[in-house]
Amino acid sequence: MMVGKGIEDIDISMPKDAYDIGKHTPTLSAYLTIIVRDSKGRVVNIHRQRSHSPTANFIGLLLPISYFANTNSSYTITNTGGTTYSYTVGCTSSSITNCSGMGYPNSSKNYPSYLVMIQVGSGQQSNPYNAHSLASPIANGSGAGQLVYGTVTTPSGFMASGDSVYFYVSQAFNNQSGGTVNITEVGIIIQFQLTCCCCGGSTNYGQLLVWYDVLSSPISVPNGGSVTIYYTFTVNP
Repeated sequence: MMVGKGIEDIDISMPKDAYDIGKHTPTLSAYLTIIVRDSKGRVVNIHRQRSHSPTANFIGLLLPISYFANTNSSYTITNTGGTTYSYTVGCTSSSITNCSGMGYPNSSKNYPSYLVMIQVGSGQQSNPYNAHSLASPIANGSGAGQLVYGTVTTPSGFMASGDSVYFYVSQAFNNQSGGTVNITEVGIIIQFQLTCCCCGGSTNYGQLLVWYDVLSSPISVPNGGSVTIYYTFTVNP
């Protein structure tokens, strides 16, 4: 499900000058690129598809402070274990110091960064918006049906290419399971903590699924081979 799902139900005609012609409001595009190599390091498959599935967690974390101030409400965040948290960010009284905010990245905590991993799985879900975990995560290891997860990689900053600015998140996986491993779903997992500025207390929400995609076709990783997955986010003028 895309952000804004349901707008097509509004009973109006779209003005022609509202259509995107690439010269007005900047647009965000997300792509998923998967490169598979065999046991000798040769590229045997390249898969690329448009990624369009931010989850409810992602949308909730992007809500502005004005949302919570004006509605006097909270937002429900669900971690990968199914535990729910009532999420509110912003000032809780007239004092500007009595507020809460995202606690990561913070090297003094148990996670130095928001980003935990790109996770792969062998299942699928029809409603990515409501997904809080992969349907059938592939475990990290060398046992049957498992993949060895590498370290997630991010660039040092944003990159420019012509009129576009982009950044990517990537991770490599090795197959030491003794057989072929099939991937049908992919997601981005972050670690999230909410910190109270006034009292110094904090709540660790655990790992959150913030982006989720079902692959348009399964990806097979041969025994002894590897797969590298890239999420690329691009802003065009």
